[in-house]
Amino acid sequence: MASTEEEDKVGKSAFSKWKYKHYFTIVERKGKNLYLKCTLCSGGKRLSTSAASNSNLMKHLTTTHAATKLVAKNTDDSNNTSVASSSKEGHDGATAAKQQKLDFDLPQKPCCHTAYVVENILPIKTVESDSFKAIIKKIPVRENVKIPCRKTFSKYLDDEYANMHRELLKAFEEIEYVSTTADIWTAHNKSYLGVTAHWIHPPSLKRKKAALACRRFMGRHTYDIIATELDDIHSSFGISHKITATVTDNGSNFVKAFKVYQPIVEDDECEDDEDGADDVSFVDVDNVLQNRGDDVDDVDDAVMVTLPPHHRCASHTLNLVSCTDVEKWLQSSDVKSTYRSATAKCTALWNKASRSTVAAETVDEVLKKKLLVPCSTRWNSFYDAVARICEIPITELTTLSSKFGVKAITERELLLLKEYCKVMKPLTVALDKLQGEDRCFHGTLLPTLESMISQTLDPENTGGLQILVHLPAAVVMAVKTRFAEILESESAILAAVTLPRFKLRWLRTQDRRDKAKASLLAECRKVQDEVLLQGTSTSTHDLSTATDSAKEDEDDAFYCFVEEDDHTTDTAESQILDYVKSTGKGMADLNRFPLIKHLSLKYNAATPSSAPVERLFSLGKLVFTPKRNRLSDQKFEKLVLLRYNHWFNE
Repeated sequence: MASTEEEDKVGKSAFSKWKYKHYFTIVERKGKNLYLKCTLCSGGKRLSTSAASNSNLMKHLTTTHAATKLVAKNTDDSNNTSVASSSKEGHDGATAAKQQKLDFDLPQKPCCHTAYVVENILPIKTVESDSFKAIIKKIPVRENVKIPCRKTFSKYLDDEYANMHRELLKAFEEIEYVSTTADIWTAHNKSYLGVTAHWIHPPSLKRKKAALACRRFMGRHTYDIIATELDDIHSSFGISHKITATVTDNGSNFVKAFKVYQPIVEDDECEDDEDGADDVSFVDVDNVLQNRGDDVDDVDDAVMVTLPPHHRCASHTLNLVSCTDVEKWLQSSDVKSTYRSATAKCTALWNKASRSTVAAETVDEVLKKKLLVPCSTRWNSFYDAVARICEIPITELTTLSSKFGVKAITERELLLLKEYCKVMKPLTVALDKLQGEDRCFHGTLLPTLESMISQTLDPENTGGLQILVHLPAAVVMAVKTRFAEILESESAILAAVTLPRFKLRWLRTQDRRDKAKASLLAECRKVQDEVLLQGTSTSTHDLSTATDSAKEDEDDAFYCFVEEDDHTTDTAESQILDYVKSTGKGMADLNRFPLIKHLSLKYNAATPSSAPVERLFSLGKLVFTPKRNRLSDQKFEKLVLLRYNHWFNE
């Protein structure tokens, strides 16, 4: 009866459904106001509040009874239970943390179920599965909110992809130098062109990356079509003029594309043409008008498409050294028969272990470990497989071979395999290091090659060789031949020198150090001259550690005076001298040397290998499964890019 009387007094008001109304007793209602007594106050303090708001009552609870842990109660008549587990303890009971309610309205921010589907590479139809809906129902949501269906969810992904594209455009507008990697991947009789972007964030000097495209590639993989598609992708993000280099594998179609579609550098022949400047020539207007339509298409095809400088993937090149050049040397040397016999017996073991479950169980029983099987598409796989066999005692190998019914590896053959692994280890370590992304820059390439060559020819590494005595020299010769251009590249040297981790330490001779220092000084002077010519409106933004994006007023823009601060008064010579003497090896150390930092951002934007785009394809393989082969090309690309860029985790 008491509750019925209270309802009559309250009527339709905000208080009737308030979760803290059990702390008050209703006295009366006059017009639009309610008069109540607080049960927590000694003597029952009388309070008043509007029927449309509980703000006065809430203020009273949070100020007068701040030390009391409030317990919210469900006001629904069908389930009038306490939200907190300790509601039966009265006013002094502990209150559970307030649980945020989710809203599945698509115009809102991304919900957890969206990130769950994209980040875990689940089919879009997951949102319609009964098990998924059962999980979502356990999460508190606002009233009259429904889980989106597949079509609505798919539309929401399109909107999020558009938002991601806009954010990438904003990010590229704020940076000056960026690099890309590109490759073509084929799956389920479809080809896709993948492109990733990489740059160094100027304020933090941390490596950043983003996937730009994984679009369907129609037709033959010819150099001209590749060039057109790459130029279109670069232009769509407005980075064509900012790309320092694009890294691809050694495929002939990519190599030719970048060779043919490089920007045309005009020669300065003004002085040669001065003598004939006054000559007058007459042209037939009719012929010009007739031939104009035929020439437009040729001009569009030849001139409009331009590609940035090209870098060949260092990891792929080292893999060619390992699999092609070294293999050719072994097949042509005096150890040819021993090498063939050893690899044939290894291949027999690999085939048995990978094609039979009984054989695999035998391997586990005899060796207590698995045999690694080489894969033609995975770098260093042959070395890893041979190294695993070299770890096994010859007695166990003989036992395993007898159980398989194949010829056993002899002691001489096992010795050859061990020497092969000993010689090739520095190359495989270098190949793995050059596949990195976060801490791997273009300047890492030359120091890695120098270290690899030094360790391969190290007497401690080659002194104990008995069979493959001349293999180290053959490996070094192959590396120098394939990397001949990059070993003498001034940009590669500058990239390595401007990394605090290496500086000039990786150069073996004083003559090379002097040349590298001279090149660095010349580049720093160019940057310093550009700073003085451009003024503080651009130079301070480019060389300072802070990024101030505020625009100057028109009056302030009129007075362009160069301020002589610490960044401009320091000469290039003094910065280089202090940089070489500094002991810091982290990228943050570049903030002390703005001129060198500017060069490092430029020359180290590129990665040494195209491994990032290969990882993009590995992700695409998880998305494009046989059961999802009806996924449209556009939807596939959006799902892959959203996942690679971790858009929902930002």
